[in-house]
Amino acid sequence: MAPQTGKKTALGLNSGPVGADSSRTRSLDVICLGRAAVDLYGQQVGGRLEDMQSFAKYLGGSSGNLAAGLARLGVRSSMLTRVGDEQMGRFVREALASEGVDVSHVVTDPRRLTALVILGISGRDSFPHIFYRENCADLAIEPGDFDEDYIASSRSLAITGTHLSTEQSRMVVSQAVRYARRNDVRVVLDIDYRPVLWGLVAPGSGEERYVASDAATGAIRELLPDCDLIVGTEEEIRIAGGADSTIDSLHNIRERSAAAVVVKRGAIGCSVFDGAIPADIDSGISAAGVEVAVFNTVGAGDGFLSGFLLGWLDGADWRECGALGNACGALVVSRHGCTPAMPTKAELDNYVSRAAGIRRPDRDSELAYLHRVSVRHKAPREMFVLAFDQRRRMEELAHACESTDADIRRFKSIAGLAVERVGKSDNGNAELGVVVDERYGEAVLSRMTNAGWWIARPVEMPGSRPVRFEPRDNMGLPLSSWPGSHVVKCLVQYRTDDPMALRLEQERLVCQLHADCIDLDRQLLLALVTPADSEDGGDATITDAMRRFYNLGVFPAWWQLEAQTAEVWQEVGEVVSERDPYCNGIQVLDAPGDDLAGTFRVAAANPVCKGFTLGWSLLDGVARRWFAGEVNDGEAVERIATDLRRAIGMWRDAAHTTSGEKLSHGLDE
Repeated sequence: MAPQTGKKTALGLNSGPVGADSSRTRSLDVICLGRAAVDLYGQQVGGRLEDMQSFAKYLGGSSGNLAAGLARLGVRSSMLTRVGDEQMGRFVREALASEGVDVSHVVTDPRRLTALVILGISGRDSFPHIFYRENCADLAIEPGDFDEDYIASSRSLAITGTHLSTEQSRMVVSQAVRYARRNDVRVVLDIDYRPVLWGLVAPGSGEERYVASDAATGAIRELLPDCDLIVGTEEEIRIAGGADSTIDSLHNIRERSAAAVVVKRGAIGCSVFDGAIPADIDSGISAAGVEVAVFNTVGAGDGFLSGFLLGWLDGADWRECGALGNACGALVVSRHGCTPAMPTKAELDNYVSRAAGIRRPDRDSELAYLHRVSVRHKAPREMFVLAFDQRRRMEELAHACESTDADIRRFKSIAGLAVERVGKSDNGNAELGVVVDERYGEAVLSRMTNAGWWIARPVEMPGSRPVRFEPRDNMGLPLSSWPGSHVVKCLVQYRTDDPMALRLEQERLVCQLHADCIDLDRQLLLALVTPADSEDGGDATITDAMRRFYNLGVFPAWWQLEAQTAEVWQEVGEVVSERDPYCNGIQVLDAPGDDLAGTFRVAAANPVCKGFTLGWSLLDGVARRWFAGEVNDGEAVERIATDLRRAIGMWRDAAHTTSGEKLSHGLDE
């Protein structure tokens, strides 16, 4: 391998031996061939797996973890595997795609199930696993699932050792490697040795990491000559080399392969052997480990390899590759889960710059913030939302018209149908969403959730000040029953010059809600509105309120704000840019009597304003006539849809994003 000189890397080290140096013009950096599964992680920490009461569902499998971990680091990764033709298979594909992994070669197997793994954290050194992989989809991968052009499109091919454990998967690995060798694609072997997956221990012994096996050693040994990089723990190096000691196994590996060999050594760090094997393992090229408190070691190796390959693909020297791998592994061992624990590039860079002083990455506020926000999907350029979560107003209207709760539910279904109608029409790929409550909108929530709509749900009791939550102020348990895609919407009537007791109570509740959203991996939409009883002439501004919540550690994924002047919108944009550059943006909130065209002209000029949330200003007239029996269901759907289309047109005209003749945008009276 040709050395590079003079290049400075992210860690400030001179680069030396290089890994994958094939053409960067290829469309992919790494193809990951191997395990993709669903991990069911026990949520009760410190107890037996037998006693677990609930489980968190994550993307899993060593190759799936690696593909996602690489994508989070900005590496162009692709997954080559099979999943079942069922809900878990669709989850794996969707989870990979949501991380930015290419899933064009995630093949659906019509007969087999997606693999499952049940895991627990029973103690500092106890992480029980049960693998449900008998005749699973990913081991049934076939030669026809990919072609040579696909393999040639990548700079490297990463193979998991588990896929050497069956004749079928070994045949596919051999074919992929042949294609790789013919096309200058570097081959990476993650030994990934789990005795249970080779049938060497009882099914309940998934935690076991080493059992000597001539069959496993022989299968791995056949692949060694075709590898450019071999990675494993000391136990895995021993199974690959077939000797009782790590150093003897390294010598045996070197007899068959010129590949660089990376030995993962846990807290010690890692050692790289590129060339002749020395007399002892400590004489390799070493990168010291990072000292952290270990919470969960499962997935640490996949995190390590993600970081190591990031450096390897970038031409870093071995020590920097090792340092990046060690840093990623340290972050993963401090967290729950495998794929969700993987760091992003922003998070890794931050950690590397401060690692010496961080023993508990899971408790570091900067890392926690970056880990939470830098994995968000890219925010839409435009967001148009219809809010029909009004409960008190609709109850009053229904009562005045002698209607029932069932009528309120029916009207909310009508509003949802109107949004769906707009979504099906040609609206320039507008991103649409709804805000709807559970009290009267349960049927809408179910229908639109299953159809994949953007949905926010209110937690505040209508009109409450200080804000009160429905069904109770401690929101954690109710939120845990929501679908994970639902955004938590909280409207707060708030000013920084409110009476202190009122202000502190509202801040306490919003902070608790934000903490619950973090714990349950929910996005928070915080709507700040001027209190109805607020007197004019005060010094408090909306930017004061936003800064106050940022200072309290509240970082909403979305803000909803009422109409502001151009000067205030400019200041709002500066606050968001300075305090939370990962924020999705502002949704402009309507208020009674708003001149929507004028409001949009001012707001849309600021890039931080991503669209609107319209509620009663759009629905009031239609709702009154529907409850009074003056319009039928179909007419109400069409009127709401027409007004929503007009509002979208108004916004786009204001933002100068449409072309051709402008529409007439008067809302239905």
